[in-house]
This record gives sequence, C-alpha cells and structure tokens, in this order.
Amino acid sequence: MKKILFCVFLFLFAAVAHAQTVSLSSLLDEMLDRNAITRFPEPAFTCVQASSYDRASKSPTENWFANNDASQFIREEENNGRKEWVMMDAAGPGAVVRWWITSHQYKSTCRIYLDGSTTPAVEANIGELVGGEFLAGTPLSAERARGRNLYLPIPYAKHCKITVDNMPEQKTLYYQINYRTYAKDAAVETFSLEKVKSLKGQIETTGKTLLAAGDVFANIPPDSPKAKKTIPATAQPVSLTGKLELPIAAVVNQIVLKVNAEGKSLTQALRSTVLSISFDGKETVWCPLGDFFGGGVGINPYKSWYSRVEKDGTLISLWQMPFKKEMDVSLINYGKEDVEVIISSIWAGPYDWTNRSMYFHCNWKQDRNIETIAGNGTKDWNYITLNGKGVFAGDVLSVLNRNPAWWGEGDEKIYVDGETFPSHFGTGTEDYYGYAWCTPKFFESPFHFQPRAEGPRNYGHATNGRVRLLDGIPFTKDFRFDMEVWHWAKTKIDYSVAVFWYGFDSTKLVDFQDRAAQIAEVQNPVSYETPVFLDFPGFKIEKLPTGGTPQLQGMKQYTGGKWKDDDHLWWTGAKPGDKLEFILNAERDDKYKVVAAMTKARDYAVAQFYLDGKKVGEPIDFYNPEVIPTGDIVITTADLKAGKHTFTIEITGKNEKAIPNYMIGIDTLQLVPVK
Repeated sequence: MKKILFCVFLFLFAAVAHAQTVSLSSLLDEMLDRNAITRFPEPAFTCVQASSYDRASKSPTENWFANNDASQFIREEENNGRKEWVMMDAAGPGAVVRWWITSHQYKSTCRIYLDGSTTPAVEANIGELVGGEFLAGTPLSAERARGRNLYLPIPYAKHCKITVDNMPEQKTLYYQINYRTYAKDAAVETFSLEKVKSLKGQIETTGKTLLAAGDVFANIPPDSPKAKKTIPATAQPVSLTGKLELPIAAVVNQIVLKVNAEGKSLTQALRSTVLSISFDGKETVWCPLGDFFGGGVGINPYKSWYSRVEKDGTLISLWQMPFKKEMDVSLINYGKEDVEVIISSIWAGPYDWTNRSMYFHCNWKQDRNIETIAGNGTKDWNYITLNGKGVFAGDVLSVLNRNPAWWGEGDEKIYVDGETFPSHFGTGTEDYYGYAWCTPKFFESPFHFQPRAEGPRNYGHATNGRVRLLDGIPFTKDFRFDMEVWHWAKTKIDYSVAVFWYGFDSTKLVDFQDRAAQIAEVQNPVSYETPVFLDFPGFKIEKLPTGGTPQLQGMKQYTGGKWKDDDHLWWTGAKPGDKLEFILNAERDDKYKVVAAMTKARDYAVAQFYLDGKKVGEPIDFYNPEVIPTGDIVITTADLKAGKHTFTIEITGKNEKAIPNYMIGIDTLQLVPVK
C-alpha cells in the first residue's frame, strides 16, 4: 500500500486521576470522556430503570405482553396536602442519568425529592423539565419525534423520589427513568438548582461538545493520506492495517472509510461486506458495514456521539477500542461483486491499560420473516446474552416491515446478574430509542437516532439506534437483552441488530446466532426501496392504499355471525377519497361474478367499487349498530380476459348514524365463473 492509512501517536502521557466524589460536574466530565466506558466503573454502580410499564405483566406465563403502559406508578401518596403519584423511589447514593416521557399534553408538576427532604429540590412542569429548558438546553434536554428526553445527570447522596401531580387532568403519561445506584460507601454530592446555576458554563460547553459529535473527522486535513483497497468477493478477510503490534497499550479511536460504489451495488455492499476487528489475537467485532456505522440498509446520513454517516457515503466510527499489544482491522466480502473501499484513517492513540480496562465488542444478527400476531406480542427477540463481566454500551436495530401498521409496540426487557424479572422493563420500542407515537420522521442526537424510516407511514425499512454514555449498564455475572416483537398487524417482519458492549477477556456470548447463519443473512439480497408486499392470505395487494392501513383482524370475539378463518382484512385510518386496490386473476377468458363478503359495524364507511378502473354499481353503506358479516355480495358481473384485473374500493362517506372512523372490512374477495 503506497499511502499511510494507520497512524499511531506515541508520546508520554500521564493518567488523569478522577475525582473520588461523584457530582454534577464530574458526571458531565464523564459524559464527554470517550474512554470512560472502556473501563469497568469505579466507584461501582448498577443501572436500573423505573418506567410506566403495564404492571399486569407478571411473568412470561402471566400477561407478559400486556400493553397498557401509560400512567402506571409505584404508588399514590399525599405530600404537603397534595396528592402525588410516585414514578421513582430509590435509595442512594445514586444519580438519575436519562429520562424519557411522552403524552398528548403536559399539565403535571414534577417534583424531585432528594435525601429524604420533604421539600422538593426541583419543582417544574413535567414538559418543561424533561425536553424543555428548565434545567438545560439541547441536546441535554430536547424533544425528538414527539419523545421528550433529559440527559442532564441528577446525583444524590442518600435517596431520590420523583413524583407528578394532577394526574386526573394530565390523564396519560408514559415515562422511563434510568438511574445509577453506587456502592454504599461512594461519596456523592447531591444535586441542587444552585449547583446548576454555578455550572452553567460547563453545562453549555457539554451541550456544544455533544452536538459536535463526530466532528473529529472534520479536523483531518483534506489532503491527508488515503488509500484504496479492493475487497474481492472471496469471503476471505482482507486486512486494512496488517497485524499491528505495538510496544505499549493503545486505543483505536477513529475509523473513517467509504465504499466506492453507487445505487444497488452500494446498498448490497454495505450489508454483505463485514467489518472484522481482532484485538490481542481475538476477534471482537463482526458486523456488516451499514449496521456497524449505524445507518442500517443503505446510506442514511446522521450523527451520534460514537458514529456518523455523511451524505457522500463516508462512514465514521468514534467507538473507543483499547488493546494491550496487537490489533487487526479487516473487511470480508461475502457478496457477489468485488468492493472498492477508500480508507481515510484508522487512528489510534496511547491508552493506560489497567485491571479495569475492557475490550470493545460488536455482534450482529438477523432473523427474517418473523410472524407477528395482530394486537398481541409475538415473542421476546433476544438482542444478546452474555456471561461474565462488562458494560452494555448501545445498539442499532434495523427493521423491514411489510405492512404500514406500527411494528414497534414491544418493550425492552433487560436482565442483569441473575435477575428473574427485568430491571429494565420498557414501554415501547420507539420509547427505548427516545421518540414516540411511532413517528416516521428523521431525528438525530448524540444519544439516539432514526436515520431512516422509509414509509409511507411505518412501511419498509426503519433504523433506530441508541448509544449509552452515563446510562451504560454494568454487569458482573451475566446480561440478557430481549425486545418484544409487537406489531399491530398480522404479517412478517425482519429484525437485525448490532450490539455494542465492553467486556473482559473471559466474557462470553451465549446462544448467539452461529456464524454460518450470520453469513447466510449478510448474503441475502437487500434493496434500498422495499417492494410492496402486503402478506394477507386470500388477498393480493401490489401497492399501498392512498390512505389508512390494511391489516388482519381476528373476529372470534364478535357474535353477530361467522367469518371465514375467523378474521377479515381490516382497513383503518382512511378517509373519504382514499382507495385500496386488489389484484384479481382470471384463469381463462370467461364471464365472472365479482363476489365480496364484507363486514358491517357502527363505525364502517360507505364505499364505491371499481373494476379495472371503471365504476361498478352504486355505493354500499356498511353501517350497522352491531358487528356482523354481510355474507357474499355480488358486486358486478363482467366478461374478463385471462390474466390480472384490478378491483378498487373507494371510501365515499358514511351513514349519518355512523361513528366517523370510515373503516372497511373484507372477509373474502373472489372471481366466480358464471355457469
């Protein structure tokens, strides 16, 4: 290789002694210390989550997928003559390190009681406190895609209780609060508003530094050495650095590269080209390029604290990867075409390796065609299970959703050190990733991001990521992360996840997807644009409706009649003027009846039908006070040529007695030859 692509800076340095007392200032320093998460924490702490998860979820055999996750509290109590609802109650020493909330309105006052005081240290409107500017500005406190987040740490020496009031007027409140609990002998300086004022400059500097996440690359001179490397489609590792041995411990702190391809070739290369990194003779990273750098399928520009994707396709990693003596960064091409990669830099600096230092890991897996159950959790899908000691540092979830209905109602369940009930029980997948209400909009931040939501609505590819600074989760014995697969529709869905963690040499993966299966998944063809594939037995749909969402709905609970297979195709969320098009296949030239069995109910619409674009018959009113099947209705009779024909339903209005939801239910739809 003619040009230098790996730089190691060797110079004398002194290890910085960290302050022994945990404080707001020290936690802000820790937040910006990229190497902090590479060392097992001292003083030691656990990380736990308080949330509004449905308390009906008792065990995997008792309401495990219960989904009433709003306004669930530890208890109700009276304080100073007020009725308050307790969100969190934890003995210290500790620190609140991440909040997330959402609601349709913010009318509650939140109070934070510290160290047993009956006078709150913080008293503010919940929406101003979390996501507003009461304590800090962006990015430490911000609203993103309807989720409100607060990352300003709140340390306490003895105890923390957080409450809200006015719940009858507030009505709905979803929340998650992540907090650390330190060892009992840890010294912690308790949070106060006075301390916030005195540290205003540090808080503002922290925010600006976090917002500049990834700008380290911007400091590299544009004429710095670069190298091109061809990665042949041989499924064999091609080293970018060579097996490098150093006389001192070091840390890889930046990887910048770009796949030199476009269009379909680039999209496939980002999935079928795998980054493999070994430290001190052991592979700890094996992940497709697109997933490792956080963009998912294709190039999706964004930036976070640890990774970044540029519009021109440049991929930047700022994950800190320490090692004692030896490292090797390689690419493996499992695709069908050779891949050319431009390497801008793989940089490393000196690192003070101690008995608390850990190796960086990234593991990737994918499952395709996971069958979902409409309106009920399908399964707990395991992100990762580990035995040993380490710190969980983040993840990137990429989803292929074959139905425009919302896919991410599932809750995260994280078990640490032998727990039989998760210490992190979430309220929804989008809540875990910092947004809300299945909002299919781009957002980015140092902590969480959604660089891709293909759409329309929640159809197609979506990528969500979350990296952990102060909310990293230490474990000393074992760690397990499950995510519920919870979809509003009965369909099939693909999940892939890249998981980032730090661990000691003895920490092991448990029951992870084997390498042969991983290779098969990265070789599976991917497309940046998802072909329409709405998988509804008995129906063929080749394009999305102009509005609303089709999904299968179980009908066993309704006693007004019998539906074929005890379900029907339920078209919801549409409005007058919206159309849903089906494909009907005529086996031969013949005269056919178009026969539909429909559903009637009190919130069902008036619909007009079309065959091959031509209006047939008059609009039909599907209002009925009770839910009933119509039985077979002959919509029209026509002479048809063999082959494909379109049948379209258009919503035109509603009965004056109907609730204005404009729903449509189709039990069966078929062409029947006229004898």
